[in-house]
Amino acid sequence: MLQQQAMDVMISNWSNVETVPESYTFPADRRPNEQASTAPFFKDLPVLDLESSLSDDANGTIQTILEACQELGCFQVINHGVSEALMDDTLSVFKEFFSLPAKYKASFFSNDPDKACRLYSSTLNYDKEEHHYWRDNFTHRCHPLEDYIHLWPQKPTRYREVVGRYSVEVRKLLMRILGLISEGLGIEDGYFEGELSKTQLISVNHHIPCPDPSLTLGMPEHCDPNLITALHQCDVLGLQVLKDGQWLGVEPLPHAFLVIPGLQLRVISNERLTSPKHRVVTHKEKARTTIGTFLIPSHEVLIEPAKALVKGSSHSTGPPVYRAFTYRDFFGAFTGKSCDAESALGCFKL
Repeated sequence: MLQQQAMDVMISNWSNVETVPESYTFPADRRPNEQASTAPFFKDLPVLDLESSLSDDANGTIQTILEACQELGCFQVINHGVSEALMDDTLSVFKEFFSLPAKYKASFFSNDPDKACRLYSSTLNYDKEEHHYWRDNFTHRCHPLEDYIHLWPQKPTRYREVVGRYSVEVRKLLMRILGLISEGLGIEDGYFEGELSKTQLISVNHHIPCPDPSLTLGMPEHCDPNLITALHQCDVLGLQVLKDGQWLGVEPLPHAFLVIPGLQLRVISNERLTSPKHRVVTHKEKARTTIGTFLIPSHEVLIEPAKALVKGSSHSTGPPVYRAFTYRDFFGAFTGKSCDAESALGCFKL
């Protein structure tokens, strides 16, 4: 029964879709407007050449990262050390996965958030939500690699080898960026290693062409609840960031990663860094597949403003804004507050 339901609801199994089903049609006040897919670009978004910037001016690179994370909430990075060939191979493997027979994909279908490897459609709350989002999502854990790779798909045949190499390289990149952030904030070297970045997820969103993008959304507006995200976009527009009350498109630069601080960085930085609200709109003519890599604290680790940033220290940003909490407690509040960032954070403010 579950397998048949999975095959029916996964949009990657649909073909020749001529109209948006009623269950995917949002009420007028929640729909993107008619011009959503051609929204103006986020022109102020920095593009950081990590290789040349660090060799020419490491302090300037760190300052650029901090300013972007503080004022805009994200930045793009190129020449980041993950090879273009590996990025292309990985995206190709995921596209191939979503084109596999419905029965095979259904074997991974699950709405259990604790499952280490799961495929679902819309959100994990599909059966209870009033309106569905125009996406399939495939998520699995990938660190330490040897603990999880045996749970990954065996088809496509290159999946484990290619995605395994990719997950290792993107983790190195994110840890490198976290190191630059810690240096810029003035907190100790290695602060984000260990329990604060223990869990790594790859989360792949797949959106088929939508007959009327003005009626539905590919993903809800949200802030990332984790520590930090690297988003690998394809060449199809869709991601939008909210800036000064306006939704702005993020241009998908070839072989770039969009780096997004999560809400845990906002807490640890004592509100010096921000986490942007973003969403995904659909495309009328093209399918869109993107790869998100999330670094997430362990459930048990205590998260609080870094002591080097609270009142009385040389890098003080003022008194602590938040009390200490575990990521388990935060994520419970986040999901319990309908994934609203401000409501969830409000539960832990001093």
